[in-house]
Amino acid sequence: MAKVKLGLDQFTPDELAAFANVIKTAMTGNANFPAPNPTLTSLGTLITTLQTKIASYNTSLAAVDTALADRDAAELALRAGLTQEAAYVDNASGGDRIKIESAGMNVRAGNAPIGPMPQVLNLILDASEFDGALEANWGPVRGAASYELQTSVDPVTASSWAFREVSTKSSIHLNTFTSGAKMWVRVRAIGADNNKGPWSDPAAKTVP
Repeated sequence: MAKVKLGLDQFTPDELAAFANVIKTAMTGNANFPAPNPTLTSLGTLITTLQTKIASYNTSLAAVDTALADRDAAELALRAGLTQEAAYVDNASGGDRIKIESAGMNVRAGNAPIGPMPQVLNLILDASEFDGALEANWGPVRGAASYELQTSVDPVTASSWAFREVSTKSSIHLNTFTSGAKMWVRVRAIGADNNKGPWSDPAAKTVP
């Protein structure tokens, strides 16, 4: 026995109103359904009500978009004004901290040395989608200008580590390995002054 399939959950409000109108039109004067429940008049009222609310919502949404754009423009204007005011205070104060603070503005902290590079943490190796390649990722180190990587075949010995790459990012694609080989990788951070941190804990992965 056939049953009606409405699938109402798949419709947006606009699609629901259009779908209901199709049904109302199809049932108007349809001898197969002489006494619709609810009546087609009542169904038409429900459709009209939804369409009215949709229109009201769309109008409100447009007003919100306009208000948001106006707010953002006002914010940008104020930021520009404050930046210009800060430039004036910088020049007029002659770099005097007390004068700057008397204008209600904060004083920039001096550039403090970053200090020794810490150990790189969270080194992870993943198989690449390409044969003979690995993807290396690690936690970024504050103040690092670059990262030096070394690799080693398995098993690792004191002399098996060899320079591999230098990366300015905390990730790198390593290739030209032998597929099926187990490779070890370690990385260390290098500061702008060539200050080198300790090597990370090594990570190993079988090359795809």
